[in-house]
Amino acid sequence: MPNSNAKLHSNHRGGREASRRELVSRSLQSAQYCLENQDFGTAYAHYLLVLNLAPELKTTVKETFQFTLFKWAEELDSLARVQDLFNCYEQALELYPNDEVICNSMGEHLFRMGFRDEAAGYFHKAVKLNPGFADARENFYRVANWLVERWHFIMLNDAKRNLTYLRAIESAVRSGSKSVLDIGTGTGILSMFAKKAGASFVYACELSKTMYELARDVVAANNMEREIKLLHLKSLDIEIPKDIPERVSLVVTETVDAGLFGEGIVESLIHAWEHLLLQPK
Repeated sequence: MPNSNAKLHSNHRGGREASRRELVSRSLQSAQYCLENQDFGTAYAHYLLVLNLAPELKTTVKETFQFTLFKWAEELDSLARVQDLFNCYEQALELYPNDEVICNSMGEHLFRMGFRDEAAGYFHKAVKLNPGFADARENFYRVANWLVERWHFIMLNDAKRNLTYLRAIESAVRSGSKSVLDIGTGTGILSMFAKKAGASFVYACELSKTMYELARDVVAANNMEREIKLLHLKSLDIEIPKDIPERVSLVVTETVDAGLFGEGIVESLIHAWEHLLLQPK
């Protein structure tokens, strides 16, 4: 009797496998037919079904799937079906999370629609996945030029300003401030000052996706990626202990503009005082 049951289960599994293969085969044929007739939306739906039923075919159909995705995305873009377009890319990235070509294409659509910060994130990911991907690198630098104001470079090369910040941070750390939060870290320079001064724990938050990715690169280039915890967050959204384990003993920031208060420094410092900073003893 046990042998009979085992045979029954084996036959059942074999039948399901045969049905799966048949459905995958029919869907591939339908996808190809739709492509030949330039029905890209239906072809894309068939490829999604194929890849979900048969993940082992990902490598085989990758190029054709990409072509179908890009053609369908162009059509959705022309019809101003923005949400459907993004949904398609999200589905594609679930199937191919480390595909630099899909990431770059998603970034191009976002950039054209005005979502420059988000576009920079996808371009940066594409470059990280494939440093030799010239199109993605060019796209990242192009969007970075939009997002990083020229005054930022002048500020970073202001030796007097940098030395003043360094000395102030060193003084605070020597006085006992061993945990530091850098609000609006930008390139991460103040966080690195804090770590070099001897702070035990350094956290840095940055709302801009472009600047966050830039800070990651700068920190890594200085071999501090394990020493500084970078958060892609607005400081007002930081929660304890979800984002940082406990209140810090020092907050540093330079979230000021030419008019002093334009970047919301007052609100962020009030919030930090009430929720993120250790109260004075």
